[in-house]
Amino acid sequence: MLDRFMVHLKNTGFNPRDTSELLERARILGKGSTIRDCRVSKKYIEFDVSVGHARMDILMDKLQVIAPLDHAKLVEETQMDKEQGVQQGVSYFNDERFWEAHEVLESVWKKSYEGEKELVQGIILIAAALVHYQKDENNICLSILKRAQEKLSRSSGMYHDIDVDEVRKKLDSMIESGKITTFAI
Repeated sequence: MLDRFMVHLKNTGFNPRDTSELLERARILGKGSTIRDCRVSKKYIEFDVSVGHARMDILMDKLQVIAPLDHAKLVEETQMDKEQGVQQGVSYFNDERFWEAHEVLESVWKKSYEGEKELVQGIILIAAALVHYQKDENNICLSILKRAQEKLSRSSGMYHDIDVDEVRKKLDSMIESGKITTFAI
């Protein structure tokens, strides 16, 4: 049986343009495992991996040819209350672990109501867009950011510790300029 992991290597100088090459190298090194995706942030090279638990250490050793291992996390659905979910989602977002932020914030969205649902969905869409940025898919990123902009258009003020007005300004600036940047929320 295969388990799914998010594997984070320390970024030693790669950028999103290197994603395809890194994914190809990882797939060659990780024969016998499924390496479905690669994303590059300022801190991490992130691989979405399925591997048998018994082979995980072998795969980690092989991937360290690319860069040193920071950590690996088993992907599993965890139950948490909404406040804890928002805090965890923000933490992942601010650490540029956008895929994980997206996943955690979806659990928050499921527990939200009316206007709050749209606001949370807007933040989820920003995380999803930045996943594509980390894969050097800037046109897809900008397209999703426009959908996020629409979702956030009726929201303002603070949501938990998130300054929604500041997020909207950053979003508007990226869409207007076409220049994508990561930011903290």
